[in-house]
Amino acid sequence: MTDFKEYKNVWVYTEQREGKLMNVALELLGEGNRLAHDIDKGTKVCAVLIGHNTDHLIDELFSYGAEDVIQIDDELLEHYNTDGYAKVLTDAINEYKPEIVLFGATHIGRDLAPRVAARLDTGLTADCTRLDIKMKDYINYLDTYTTCSLAGLEEDDSGTWLKQTRPAFGGNLMATITTPDNRPQMATVRPGVMDMLDKKEGVEGGLIKYQANLSEDDIHIEILKVIKEAKEIVSLTDAQIICSGGRGLGDASGFALIEKFAKKVGGVVGASRAAVDSGWIDNTHQVGQTGTTVKPKIYFACGISGAIQHLAGMQESDIIIAINKDPDAPMMQLADYAVCGDLKKIIPEIIDQWDEDQVSYLSQ
Repeated sequence: MTDFKEYKNVWVYTEQREGKLMNVALELLGEGNRLAHDIDKGTKVCAVLIGHNTDHLIDELFSYGAEDVIQIDDELLEHYNTDGYAKVLTDAINEYKPEIVLFGATHIGRDLAPRVAARLDTGLTADCTRLDIKMKDYINYLDTYTTCSLAGLEEDDSGTWLKQTRPAFGGNLMATITTPDNRPQMATVRPGVMDMLDKKEGVEGGLIKYQANLSEDDIHIEILKVIKEAKEIVSLTDAQIICSGGRGLGDASGFALIEKFAKKVGGVVGASRAAVDSGWIDNTHQVGQTGTTVKPKIYFACGISGAIQHLAGMQESDIIIAINKDPDAPMMQLADYAVCGDLKKIIPEIIDQWDEDQVSYLSQ
């Protein structure tokens, strides 16, 4: 059985692409600090920085909450590749034995995390929207009400249990999962659901330059060329203003109005699952538990009734403005400002009257 006492600290895989840190990496540093505080004062938050020529990112990681940075730098890691990244990260985990390892639920995180978990023979919970540290009464609850036997797991030797909560059954219920028998405890976390810490310039921390034991023989693919897709990239997680359309638009042509609206207010276009499933817009625009979880300054919900899966994916927005014909729609009840009427008449009026004063007023 795994000796939990050997495992300590919270690690965050701080994803970077072309020398730029992803927002989710900074969000996870903030969440890692909260988890470490809940464990005990001696638990550190460590950022794992993998790539090549990444020295310029170290101070930024310290400024967003990393107490230690474990830098793994090698020419073979310049571009992300599953084999190389999985090997060096697994080697580092085996050597330093972190208690918790967090990844962003990005394309890279979803590829890397399960490979590492399989090599470590531990569990992985995907697409988490909430993380908590267990308390003694939680273990007692599991022992009483679950079919798994926890007899013999005393508080002193049970270690720290990470409660990993994620949507299940299409978002109709939330499942909380633990890893009682293995370490480290691993999870991927959706971008946009955790809060990053305020940036503090000049903060210093520990730097560990981990020497990668990596050769070309360890990597079974060759990257010939990196080609960026020509289509527009929708960055819902980074957007400060999102204008989303739903079934109330009537048909695909309604998104022309939403695009005009988003351009006017300096936002990006989002969509409900109903609109995406109808083929009116690409699924990269989908907001909700089965799409992208967002937390903008302002969220415009246009013709969206408010299915529970959609609400769960955007309800943390600072300001929610709903435009709908149905005053009793769930979205209208959730909204900070609810405008009842025909969106095809209301939105053009907002566009005509919109200026920077609206942005500053609503953001206060």
